[in-house]
Amino acid sequence: MTGSLEIRPFGPDDDIEAELDLRRRAFGPVSAARLPGWTADVQRSIDAGELFGVFDGPQLVASARYLNLRQWWLGRSMPMAGVAGVKVAPEERGRGVGRALMTRLIDEIVGRGYPVSVLFPATVQLYRSLGWEIAGGQYETVLRARDLMTMVSPDPVVGATESDPGSVRRATPSDAAAVVDVLGAVHGALRDCGPTTSEPAVVADWLDDEDHFAYLADDGFLSYRWGDGDHELKVEYVAAASAPTLRALWRILASHASTTRSVRATLGPDDAIDRMTHERSAAIRRTDIWMLRVFDPVTAIEARGFPAGVTMAAEFELADQVVPENCGRWRLEVSDGSGKLAAVPASHRDPALRLGARGLAALFAGVSAGTLRRAGLVAGGTAAMDEALDAAFACRSPFMLYDF
Repeated sequence: MTGSLEIRPFGPDDDIEAELDLRRRAFGPVSAARLPGWTADVQRSIDAGELFGVFDGPQLVASARYLNLRQWWLGRSMPMAGVAGVKVAPEERGRGVGRALMTRLIDEIVGRGYPVSVLFPATVQLYRSLGWEIAGGQYETVLRARDLMTMVSPDPVVGATESDPGSVRRATPSDAAAVVDVLGAVHGALRDCGPTTSEPAVVADWLDDEDHFAYLADDGFLSYRWGDGDHELKVEYVAAASAPTLRALWRILASHASTTRSVRATLGPDDAIDRMTHERSAAIRRTDIWMLRVFDPVTAIEARGFPAGVTMAAEFELADQVVPENCGRWRLEVSDGSGKLAAVPASHRDPALRLGARGLAALFAGVSAGTLRRAGLVAGGTAAMDEALDAAFACRSPFMLYDF
């Protein structure tokens, strides 16, 4: 990369059309129908100082932004910087522009105090070199619409019966804050690992799309639109904390069975729909991956939920080439569903478990110590430490319901 390039936040005098042109060149065209929403979303990032560009004189040659999100881990949430739209002009690729841009973005994310960051990678090599590691996936299923018309009844053996789901109503932009609260409550109650919630202003724009249909309940939310063809519904979000509400939301989708053939839904990997249909049509599969980076281990551990029945303590040596203040020996303590991390003096008393930023990210996301050892992301320590860490960080397969 030449020294003439300047990396800085977009300002009010920078042309958003240059960002759109770069977006088209890097990722393809933005449809006319989606352009107003894209413009409003990008402008919000500019106003918040969250869109960074690489400029060669007046020419924009690369850009990236981060989004202010919350991520849920076993019943608790924390601020999360969602890195999005990382793109470099084709003629500038291979010169180190992307790495320089991401390094500047990391400085901003750390400076803003985000404990963790997530991104959906087009390629993993650059992000791994900066400490991100694969942590979870995005999953979907495609069901025949007619299979939703006669779902399996609740099991009477356990006393489960059909019951009133309460109020389920159309959601409007004025419900944005309520949608955020409901989704947070659902992910918290289900102790989900990985899902995110956005700011109300973002959700309001989402709900304001005339081609988008949404329903809100006290403990659930449904969002869908027609797919590329007239015979498919694309479900962007279906989540509920109770069986009656979940069934009510799926029945709204089933009501389209006379006019659509299939329902394509983004779900968690162990969504209940797989146990609610009579036929074997609810095959949930991973369609994408996302990567996690821990920037503030102390805050991230304190904000994360842990299994309630686990009590453990372990020490490890952390090396972080990008955020050197994270380097050193740390003591992790977990009890009563909470975790605490504190720096401790170097000690030769116990065999040191050693890991880097990538290993910490994967461990945080529930990847087993055995898998991390085979991947070369963890070394040292003892079998007892591995067992304790596996118990502490155990969680169902981390997932996200939408990308960014």
